[in-house]
Amino acid sequence: MTAPVLIACAHGTRDVRGRRAVGALVAALAAARPGLVVEAAFVDVQPPTVADVVERTTADGGSAVVVPLLLSRGFHVGVDVARAVEGRRAVAAGALGPDPRLASLLVYRLSAWGLAAGDAVVLAAAGSSDPRAAADVQQVARAVQAHHAGPVSVGFGAGASPSVTQAVSAARAEHPGRRVVVAAYLLAPGFFHERLLGCGADVVAAPLLLAGAAPDPRLVEVVLDRYDAAVAQ
Repeated sequence: MTAPVLIACAHGTRDVRGRRAVGALVAALAAARPGLVVEAAFVDVQPPTVADVVERTTADGGSAVVVPLLLSRGFHVGVDVARAVEGRRAVAAGALGPDPRLASLLVYRLSAWGLAAGDAVVLAAAGSSDPRAAADVQQVARAVQAHHAGPVSVGFGAGASPSVTQAVSAARAEHPGRRVVVAAYLLAPGFFHERLLGCGADVVAAPLLLAGAAPDPRLVEVVLDRYDAAVAQ
């Protein structure tokens, strides 16, 4: 029996570095699971849309699992992806986060930028008006806190508060004399990561995917686990 197509559905970006990073993740997924067909799709900004890819891959009796390459629940998962699979031989997997492996990867990225035990960390997420998304981010922040001796707080790029800039300012006020380091809880380089560079932090770490580098195996594992769980259901 042919396995369902894995449709890796990212947000989409105009940033060439971000597009290449997501493309590298899609290629890594296919390499990690020989014989599995892996397709890329997007919910915004760039084609092909997730609805179009679901329609094409299921048109001749095939089946598909859409794995959102999104780090928390929100509109794109609950509406865009859900609508794309409705009425098709397709199901939607859960968002990638929260997951302890993502928190581990965040700490790894921070370490690469010289994180010190006393630094105040601000976990920066894209943000959503969906309160479940904020709860997901808080859960990841608690997991990061388990690996870091200093304070950890949360800021959002849009759709929720506090903003990253507000969170950075609050961290400076509450922990004078400490460096403020931003952990970029973002999938890839792009618009939101560029905005972080002006938030006033001493250090802004790289996102989960790095431009020009192979995806971290932990991220590949999370995506495949979401696919397997959806297939099992």
